[in-house]
Amino acid sequence: MFDPARSFDIIGDVHGCALTLERLLDAMGYKRQGGVWRHPRRQALFLGDIVDRGPRIREALHIVHDMVEAGQAFCIMGNHEYNALAWVTPALPGSGKTYVREHTPRHARLIDETLTQFAQHPGDWHDFLQWFYELPLFVDAGRFRLVHACWDPGLIEPLRREYPNGCIDEHFIQASAVSGSFASTVCNRLLRGTDMRLPDGLTLTGGDGLTRAFFRTKFWEEDPQTYGDIVFQPDALPEDVARTPLSHSQKNALLRYAEDEPLLFVGHYWRSGRPAPIRGNLACLDYSAVLYGKLAAYRLDDETRIDPHKFVWVDVERPQASQ
Repeated sequence: MFDPARSFDIIGDVHGCALTLERLLDAMGYKRQGGVWRHPRRQALFLGDIVDRGPRIREALHIVHDMVEAGQAFCIMGNHEYNALAWVTPALPGSGKTYVREHTPRHARLIDETLTQFAQHPGDWHDFLQWFYELPLFVDAGRFRLVHACWDPGLIEPLRREYPNGCIDEHFIQASAVSGSFASTVCNRLLRGTDMRLPDGLTLTGGDGLTRAFFRTKFWEEDPQTYGDIVFQPDALPEDVARTPLSHSQKNALLRYAEDEPLLFVGHYWRSGRPAPIRGNLACLDYSAVLYGKLAAYRLDDETRIDPHKFVWVDVERPQASQ
């Protein structure tokens, strides 16, 4: 799967920021040769979410796809690639749905930018959708692991038995439409992470304008006591909710990625500030590039603990208003 003679540059969520991606690759010593970004000694590993939201989605997909095809990169699936497949995949008869991902205004809003940018390129879009099936849901390279949102061995092991390379098929996408099914649980957990329902029927409207009854949670905290100890998302919980103690059953339901497990790299979580490890074996590389944050990468060599000095990034500049 990977060239053992190479080192790796693990890159967070691109979301259509193609020019920013080119700036990052250039900053890391990649050169465009024969239309493909290449490095003589390193390979880029993308954590998914290449599509949606940004200004140059089609161009970003071509950069990543062409690097993968040339052996210069590897890419796993993000929830937005899954969403695209679910958007176009008919639901199974009797499911009560037309498509796996129903064409609601909320779902349409998330994929609208992608569909608009591909409107004049239907053949290209068809080809990329087929390519998404070649993106695995996880990578276990022994000393390091990649997953878009959350590593859950209780799901990854049975998934690996059914799909040894981590790549799912249309049947799995269709099965994921059934709430509570194995496929649904896998796609939600690995691609969206863990969450918990807000107490007392509370809902929160996030910075993205969407209203939710759940909040994203950490999957590594050793001994959390309150809701505030486990929240892991850009939008803070109200102070009284953050101070609310977790019940015994809530604590037991939490995942824990132990400190002695292999290095794990995730995207997905819209972090801000200066890129840094979450702890010695865990890093999130999504620093909100499409919200004028940073497109971040980690330069992995043979270390067994994440080195705070090996994060690299480019800041995404807001377009200047015309005078």
